[in-house]
Amino acid sequence: MKKKNKAVWGARFNSTTSNTFLKIGSSIDIDKRLFEEDIFGSIVHTQMLVKQKIINKDKGVKIISGLKKIRDEIKKNKFNFNKKYEDIHLNIEKRLFTIIGRDAGYLHIARSRNDQVVTDFKLWIKKSSVEIIQNLDFLIRSFLKKAEKNIQTIMPGFTHLKNAQPISFAHYLLAYVEMFKRDKKRFLNNIDYIDECPLGVGALTGTSYNIDRNFTAKKLGFKKPTNNSIDTVSDRDFALDLLSASSICAMHISRFAEELIIWNSDVFKLIKIDDRMLTGSSIMPQKKNPDSAELIRGRTGRNFGLLQSMLTTLKGLPLSYYKDMQEDKALVFESYDILLESIITANELIKSIKPNKERMLFLSNEGYTTATDFADYLVQNHSLSFRESYKISAQLVNYAERKKKRLNEISFNEVKKLKNDLNYNVMKVFDVKNSVNLKSSYGGTSTKNIKKMILKLKKEYK
Repeated sequence: MKKKNKAVWGARFNSTTSNTFLKIGSSIDIDKRLFEEDIFGSIVHTQMLVKQKIINKDKGVKIISGLKKIRDEIKKNKFNFNKKYEDIHLNIEKRLFTIIGRDAGYLHIARSRNDQVVTDFKLWIKKSSVEIIQNLDFLIRSFLKKAEKNIQTIMPGFTHLKNAQPISFAHYLLAYVEMFKRDKKRFLNNIDYIDECPLGVGALTGTSYNIDRNFTAKKLGFKKPTNNSIDTVSDRDFALDLLSASSICAMHISRFAEELIIWNSDVFKLIKIDDRMLTGSSIMPQKKNPDSAELIRGRTGRNFGLLQSMLTTLKGLPLSYYKDMQEDKALVFESYDILLESIITANELIKSIKPNKERMLFLSNEGYTTATDFADYLVQNHSLSFRESYKISAQLVNYAERKKKRLNEISFNEVKKLKNDLNYNVMKVFDVKNSVNLKSSYGGTSTKNIKKMILKLKKEYK
């Protein structure tokens, strides 16, 4: 191998790198995704070196000009990424040498690939977290639009997948809005946690050059520099935070996908999904399958696995940097890609569903869903304890079950057999719409509550 093609660390070695090792040691196919962050960091680092008079202005201008040219080449797909040079950092540095000559060697003063890669990675995660947050906002707005159109749509609420109590379909949808709001907060918190600049700590000890880390941090958009050089190059908590937040968010979207799959089934028939989000069968002409929802549900397992892989990689590493950490970017990039696609697909899905309002109302009367309302009525109007009224309500359910009637089909005279001092007002409690509107406590499913919540959320997500 010619001297000019040796790795930057090749001066210490007497033989070329094994092809097998080169194959697993090279990360350029993965980390070339960081090219913008790497060039941005190098430009700011150069500006700092000039400011501190560590290199002269002419050299700084040449380096920055060369870096900008490389950025344009990459964006125009005119850059040759070479596995020989291992990673994005050395690929860019090698190209800089061919553009400006030996002055390229000044760029790496007072930094190491160890602090360089953490800086690039943090910058990328900050940017990517913002993109996820923006798409969560889009998803929340779509849920709000669907909820606003279905405030009066009554459906059964479920526990154990059994009919429990009547609820508004809008209230059900707003439950997912709350989940996505928490997801958004997790990503926002991660951006705050990550907001310390690693650049300038070197390989692990800091540097003897008179650098200005506060200048670098500010220029790169961080609040401040990191405090401990060893921790800085060892830290991958920020990667775990993204993987964890992505897994939790993916889990929420998967739960929504599971709802759609159940609701769309021929047993439930609670919703219809637009054909553009369905597929067919190669053998059964009648089939319309909710594959989009099933794929969201299935891909969530990959998000979980990627988090577990990162935890396993880090659990046995002493301080500070080890090559094991090279695996971090592939895991994070894949998790991010999967999650972003899932969020976008979920947004398409919520827009594509149409509730079967008649079916929802019909099923909301199945399963004796107003039995609790009857028990509450007895407590509120007949001075009974809840356990006493619970027994009376259970007796009514048993009676209705024997007679093969729903509670809203039972006559007043039949109800009076259980408690003869009841008046006709009791019959209102068996109306599912009335049941929904009785749940007026804060956070409950009443129409009044839902309208207030939607109005509040719409202001928040204009």
